Amino acid sequence: MPAWEESYLGQLRGSVGPGRVLMTVGARAVLRDSVGRVLLIRRSDNGRWALPAGTMELRQTLRECAIREVFEETGLTVHGVTPFAIYSGEQLSTSAYGQPYQHITLACRADSWSGELLRETDETIDAGFYPVDALPETTGPNTRRTLEDLARFESGAPFVLA
Repeated sequence: MPAWEESYLGQLRGSVGPGRVLMTVGARAVLRDSVGRVLLIRRSDNGRWALPAGTMELRQTLRECAIREVFEETGLTVHGVTPFAIYSGEQLSTSAYGQPYQHITLACRADSWSGELLRETDETIDAGFYPVDALPETTGPNTRRTLEDLARFESGAPFVLA
């Protein structure tokens, strides 16, 4: 894995400076264990609990992005995904470093996965499986909305385009 400064997003940020809004495309994934608990990672940049997620690299598909981000942040290998929502940035967000972004994110359900969970990586300070009705206090609204949208999708609601 290259250093952030060497990534596509890092190079783009370096060329436009810290204050310009960048539009980014990425993916997040929902993994569940055998009893239905969801996998959350505790981010190293802001300490919040979230779903494994990140930004695409050049020549990568959104499917590949979701699978790569899960592996980088948890050590788990995803074997298949089902997309259920696209969030297209109703509002701007700010990185932990104060840089503005408008994110376009594909949310996927991991249909199968394998491996041993790494609780700490270069991008995470903890990871674990949690019941949907007992998420850690610092779990953000994006994670909660994604889990609600997945539940609706699995109940027969259409793909979410927001």
